[in-house]
Amino acid sequence: MAASVDREEYELDSIIPFKRRKTDPRSDICDELLKFEDELCGELSSLNFVSPVSHVYNPLEYAKETHEDYVRKYCKHGQNVLFLGMNPGPFGMAQNGVPFGDTKHVKDWLKIRGCVNKPEREHPKRLIHGLDCTRAEVSGGRLWGFFKEHSKSPETFFHNCFIHNYCPLVFMTSSGKNITPPQLRKGERQPLLELCDKSLADVVKLIGVKIVVGVGKFAEERARKALGNSDVQIYSIMHPSPASPAANAGWSDVALTQLTDIGLMGYIRNEKL
Repeated sequence: MAASVDREEYELDSIIPFKRRKTDPRSDICDELLKFEDELCGELSSLNFVSPVSHVYNPLEYAKETHEDYVRKYCKHGQNVLFLGMNPGPFGMAQNGVPFGDTKHVKDWLKIRGCVNKPEREHPKRLIHGLDCTRAEVSGGRLWGFFKEHSKSPETFFHNCFIHNYCPLVFMTSSGKNITPPQLRKGERQPLLELCDKSLADVVKLIGVKIVVGVGKFAEERARKALGNSDVQIYSIMHPSPASPAANAGWSDVALTQLTDIGLMGYIRNEKL
């Protein structure tokens, strides 16, 4: 009897046209985004960096589980606004694979789970602790804290918005000092930017983004370069870095004013637009 039922189910399935079979469009877009990122990582792995760069981390590789959890939980087609960061910070995305990944917000608000491994060459002064990292990521704390305050829930924020980093790599000197992409030697920087520009254009098209907000001027400049031939609107807000005196004087208030002026707070609060 069981064999007969199995055969009937097989025969029914075999005559259902492929177009009518149920698929999960959200799963499809997440798979595609992760594929784009894998391709970018493969291309970036062929690049060489010399002194003062001594170590390069790629959290999309060693923090793959937590990064994928973030993407699968929160990325979907039709998110109109993309907040674009530059590259991972040593105590944020470098630790857990989530853009601006302040551990407290990643664990408690975003509810990200998963195992984090170690980079192939770990700097003794920049150890990876994953979701057990106890050091705060100030920029991430400010950014995610702002969205938590105004969106109240991740579901509200991610209804219209997503956060993505332009470059997935972390660069540091032999002393452990952070090196940002603009600080790389020109001969190293240019190939990196070309690959990341292309990937950004692919991600924006995939998600259906209409507005890109650079978190800082560098991200805005790269978005303009990568998306110059598209209809995507591009803006920027002040970077919440603790290295910025202006950000330390009241970043949240500045960000609120900037986002209100360009008409994006309704997207963040998921109000009728």
